[in-house]
Amino acid sequence: MSAVTTTDVDINPEISKYFYELREDERTDDVLTIPATQFTDDAGNIMTGNLTTVSTDNGYYLLFINGVLQQSSLFTVSTDGSQVVINQASTIPVGTPITLTVNNFNPISTSTTTITT
Repeated sequence: MSAVTTTDVDINPEISKYFYELREDERTDDVLTIPATQFTDDAGNIMTGNLTTVSTDNGYYLLFINGVLQQSSLFTVSTDGSQVVINQASTIPVGTPITLTVNNFNPISTSTTTITT
């Protein structure tokens, strides 16, 4: 008797993109705090609630300032998605575009086992 198992996995990425243009009033010294309601979504709609957050152990954030990917140690997204805080922000010029990408995965796997005698 032998058994062969085949597993197919669909990764199913779920990506949300948020856009912001730096306003001076949200920067304090070297820290920029952006409320979720200052972002627009991928369709150009102003956010009325919190940003999508990453799934535990199954997602990640990417932050781009003026098109340049930032180290994850330079920013945080609040656990409820209500704000983004960027450290070392004193050199970012007013009007600079900032893009936050939230990448989550919803993997679905199916397995088939065939037993032959």
